[in-house]
Amino acid sequence: MALLTPEDLENIKRQLQEADSAVRRVTGLDIKGVCKALYGTTSGFETVGIVPVTSGNGIIGNFSASLHAIVEYFGFDSFVTELPDVSGYYEAVQNGAEIILMADDHTFLAHNLTNGKIANNQPCTGMIYAEIASLYTKADSRDVLVVGLGKVGFPGAAHLVHKGFNVYGYDADKNLLNKAISKLGITSFDPETPRKFSIIFEATPCADTIPEAVLSEKCIISTPGIPCAISAELQQKYDVELVMEPLGIGTASMLYSIL
Repeated sequence: MALLTPEDLENIKRQLQEADSAVRRVTGLDIKGVCKALYGTTSGFETVGIVPVTSGNGIIGNFSASLHAIVEYFGFDSFVTELPDVSGYYEAVQNGAEIILMADDHTFLAHNLTNGKIANNQPCTGMIYAEIASLYTKADSRDVLVVGLGKVGFPGAAHLVHKGFNVYGYDADKNLLNKAISKLGITSFDPETPRKFSIIFEATPCADTIPEAVLSEKCIISTPGIPCAISAELQQKYDVELVMEPLGIGTASMLYSIL
């Protein structure tokens, strides 16, 4: 979670509304609908306790308040504990939380205290953004380019393989690329011999990772990455459908995965 800054989380409700509109435009479903399709679950208005955590780099400004807004946006009840860390966890349980949300520098988790299910943000984020990409209604083939095969990208690529897509993968880290080729059977993508894609899933912490040579007109780029994977100029030139939001879509995926 250290990649997020308070500025990334400004106007989170507006960002969620814009993301919902983008997801609906490219898939025909809103974010909740995509989550339901992915996990087969429905919210029962569970109560979510959000626990601030001070370890590592400490509490990110706006983070707990943003989670509160996100959770409420997706139809859950929620509260932020007054105390942080273990004391906050105790407070959340004492005050009737059915689900706990908390994050340190390494792990952002959701834990359903009723059924015992637990979720990590990274694979859940990868899966939901890959699912959004897979539902693109204007795709011209079953070929997908995945850029970034780490803790977010690998689970997303695995999801796309499981759904029967032809997955082409690239990562600057050859060890991650080779792992994905070996374990998932994806095809290595060579930037030196580019081809165009109508579906692109990007999962890196780097800017401008998507080169012009892979873009087709009106392609989708589904990415949780910060900063943005494509320049504004290329997005406009190719009329790219961009689905990108810093926190809410991945959080929704976590919550629906543990219901």
